[in-house]
Amino acid sequence: MSINRVIISGNLTRDPDLRQTASGMPVLGLGVAVNDRRKNQTTGEWEDYPNFIDCTMFGARAEALSRYLSKGTKVAIEGKLRWSQWERDGQKRSKIEVIVDELEFMSSRNSGQDQGHSFGAPSSYAAAPSYGTPAPAPMQAAPAVDASIYDEDIPF
Repeated sequence: MSINRVIISGNLTRDPDLRQTASGMPVLGLGVAVNDRRKNQTTGEWEDYPNFIDCTMFGARAEALSRYLSKGTKVAIEGKLRWSQWERDGQKRSKIEVIVDELEFMSSRNSGQDQGHSFGAPSSYAAAPSYGTPAPAPMQAAPAVDASIYDEDIPF
C-alpha cells in the first residue's frame, strides 16, 4: 500500500490562472511559495529558503475560488502529488505538482488575522462560523498549520 497525501502552507506566488478543458471543466493553476527554515552554519542564524510549488484544482470549486484568491494570499492546501512528463521543442520535460483536494484561507483579505476558511469536498462541508462578512461558499474548520515548529524543535 502507498499513500499519496501532501499538506502545504504558504503564500500564492502569482494570481491564479483559470482555464477550461476541452470538455468545459474549470482548471485553476496556482503557485505556492513554502519556506524551508535552516540554520546558517556560518552565522548561526535561522534563514528561510523558499520552495515554489505548482498546484492545480479542478471543477466548480476551482472556478469559485478564482474570484477570492490573488498573489500573496496565505493558504493551506491538502492534496496529492502528480508527476507529469511531456516533450517540447524536442526536449523531454517533467514536473511534480499538487492536485488540490482542500484549500484553506489562512488570513482574511482585509486584515492579517487568521480566519480558517476551508474549501473542501462537498461531503465535508460543515456550518460556517460568522466573522462579520458573508462567506463565499460553505466552509469547514480545519486545523491551522503552525509554522513555528520545525524538525529541530521536536525532542525525538
